[in-house]
Amino acid sequence: MTQRPSEPRRPCLRIVVTGGPGGGKTTAADLFRREIGERLVVVPEVATLLFAGGFPRQGGAEARRAAQRAIYHVQCNLEEVQAASYPNRVLLCDRGTVDGAAYWPPDHIDFFEHLGSSLEAELARYHAVIFFESAAVGGLGIEGGNPTRIENIAEAAALDARLRALWSQHPRFHHVPHQGSFLAKIGLGLTELQEVLNLADRQP
Repeated sequence: MTQRPSEPRRPCLRIVVTGGPGGGKTTAADLFRREIGERLVVVPEVATLLFAGGFPRQGGAEARRAAQRAIYHVQCNLEEVQAASYPNRVLLCDRGTVDGAAYWPPDHIDFFEHLGSSLEAELARYHAVIFFESAAVGGLGIEGGNPTRIENIAEAAALDARLRALWSQHPRFHHVPHQGSFLAKIGLGLTELQEVLNLADRQP
């Protein structure tokens, strides 16, 4: 009997939910998974996993570079584990490999050179980006349930700007601005995510 050739498997779709500290992206990612259902699987935020697990968080430049190297490599491998475990699902990544550049001293160019990569290559890992603007941009406090967060409002707003400057170079960049109502912000983000998924479904 002649076997029919198997159809090539489509690459796993990866969508990033990112933004400055206090943007609500982790809460949004969890709510998106609940709303969309089993089609999505969340890749948790690596920085929180490492720092909450005991990885030291210090202020010196070399310590910050060491932390971002660790986060980058764990991020890459965690995405691969999730892609292999859930080959038919969409990976919803709570931050992505580009984020480390905004935290890297002295600047993002050295970050990519140090890791033997480029901004273009890292952006290409992801199908789309949903950027949740930090509440700090609106002058609001960013206190929340994440004990590893150390930034004040000014630092969070500056990080938000650096992250947006990097991620906005992605061709499918979706900006979710700060809202007075977080529920309204979540609703806008969900609309953007559904649009991304609908467009992906229509592609061959």
